[in-house]
Amino acid sequence: MTLAYETLSENRSFGGIQGVYRHQSQATGTAMTFAVYLPPEARNRKVPVLWYLSGLTCTHENAMTKAGAQEWAAEAGIALIFPDTSPRGEGVADDPAYDLGQGAGFYVDATEAPWAPHFRMWHYVTHELPELVFNNFALDRDAQGITGHSMGGHGALTIAMTFPERYKSVSAFAPIANPSESDWGRKQLTAYLGADKAAWRGHDSTLLMRERGYPGEILIDQGTDDQFLDLLKPEALAHAMTGRRQPGCFRMQQGYDHSYFFVQTFMADHIQWHTERLG
Repeated sequence: MTLAYETLSENRSFGGIQGVYRHQSQATGTAMTFAVYLPPEARNRKVPVLWYLSGLTCTHENAMTKAGAQEWAAEAGIALIFPDTSPRGEGVADDPAYDLGQGAGFYVDATEAPWAPHFRMWHYVTHELPELVFNNFALDRDAQGITGHSMGGHGALTIAMTFPERYKSVSAFAPIANPSESDWGRKQLTAYLGADKAAWRGHDSTLLMRERGYPGEILIDQGTDDQFLDLLKPEALAHAMTGRRQPGCFRMQQGYDHSYFFVQTFMADHIQWHTERLG
């Protein structure tokens, strides 16, 4: 695994540095771009880390510029990492639909053609990119949290429940909560992983909640006016949390939709949630 990367930009932000970087990924076989926000404290010591996984059609840039997270991260002394949502470039499989292919990796390792050669976002986010950033930035490997929006909320929840010893805190904004039973899931999981639903189980937060849960508390925010509620299926995850008596907070936010205005509104709450649990 190569740990080399190039700097595309670095900008001062709330006393810290917002950087954008690119490296050659062995997991995806492509160049991958990612962003890291380092708070002022990172000049003197390793700081806690919050991973932010973005949703359908997004790149590293959407949350970096729209979520309003840097101000709160600087105040809390926590770093932010914004990966891309899929491999990209010439020779990488794609689909005319916005919810499959480039920009829609779903945080899985594809096993089916034509996706398998490049769409290995699970391995990229959980193994390759962490090794790169922890070896090159002042980040505390023992203080990691994870969050995300929509498809990224799906990724954050499934990853945290799979690696609870690694991610000491987890939250989600309007996650795709039950993809095995949704058109935002069945289509993509079939394409990437095949028709055998047994291969999907590790990528459905409702099923994982029923089977194993999460040892800490979970925070989820969902807008009541979200235009994609029928695809997200928050009620399935809420029922699974209740059935398991999972500690946490599932908040239905009156009048909010699926946009980054919703994410901005509750970003401070989420960063505080993670900061309290990461120390």
